[in-house]
Formats: sequence, structure tokens, C-alpha cells
Amino acid sequence: MRMANKPSDPSWGDVKAKLAEHDRAGLLSLVQDLYAASKENQAFLHARLHLGDDVLKPYKATLARWLWPDMFKSQGTSVARAKKAIADYKKAVGRADELAELMVFYCEQASGFSCDVGLQDEGYCDALVRMSEQALKVTATLPEAQRPALIARLDSVRQRCHNLGYGVGDDMDAL
Repeated sequence: MRMANKPSDPSWGDVKAKLAEHDRAGLLSLVQDLYAASKENQAFLHARLHLGDDVLKPYKATLARWLWPDMFKSQGTSVARAKKAIADYKKAVGRADELAELMVFYCEQASGFSCDVGLQDEGYCDALVRMSEQALKVTATLPEAQRPALIARLDSVRQRCHNLGYGVGDDMDAL
């Protein structure tokens, strides 16, 4: 007995074909519904369209939440969710100067929290070192005038990391 073919999951091609059927008003209505559906969608559209005074604000708030949680509220850390905020920004716009700012902010939050509470989490520390390396690489692509402030902030992170375990300070020196 032959089984019927299972319909495949919809793909971007399927979505694109359906969108082509909509007029301008229909597309605007769809984007409005997506905008209202989540804070992440709002942050994406604000960043993509460069709306507001600080398009990085929601991304920084996410980084702060997951990298420097409120221990009195029993909040935990999540490197994955913090890194997702940076990936989400990169998808929305991905401007190198703003991406570098987010990456440096990540490093400041992670190192500050680790030192503040004495966090001893090897995965968290490894992610900090990797993000520092990425931040340095992105910073190196920026115009010369934009680099010194970011490098100075990363150097402060590097110095702070000598108070952590797992050889993080040595790894940061090597970068």
C-alpha cells in the first residue's frame, strides 16, 4: 500500500508567492499585525527603518536582562538569549558601528556581572571571551575615528576579567 505524500512545511517561496497577491494596503495591514504581535518585531522594524532616538535600546535591554539578571528576583542568565539579541539586530540592520556597540556592551555586562556576583560559569566566561574577540574584529572594520572609544571599553573589560577564573584574563590578554 502506497502512502500519500506528506505536504511539506511552507517555505519562504510559498510566503513570497502569497505576498505577491496582496496590494499595498494589504501588505501594510500585514506589517501592522506583525508589528503588534511582539516586542521583537517592533524592535526589528524600528532598527530596520532607523526610527526613534536609540534603535539599540531594546537590544541592550535584552542583553542586560540575560547577562546581568536581578538575583533578588531569582532571574537566571542566558548566553543564548543574549547572543540572539545581537543576531536579531544583525538581521534587522547590521551596521558595523552599532553591531560593535552591542558587542562591547555585551562584554561589559557579562564581565561586570561575573565580577559583581563572583559567577563561576565556564560556558558564560568562554562566551565572554568569544564575544570580545568578535567585538575586536568588528571594531577593526570601523573608521579610525570610531575605534579608540570602543577599544578603551574593551580594555576595561579585559582588565576586569583578571578577577575571574578559568584563565579568562589570560585569554583576554591574548586577544
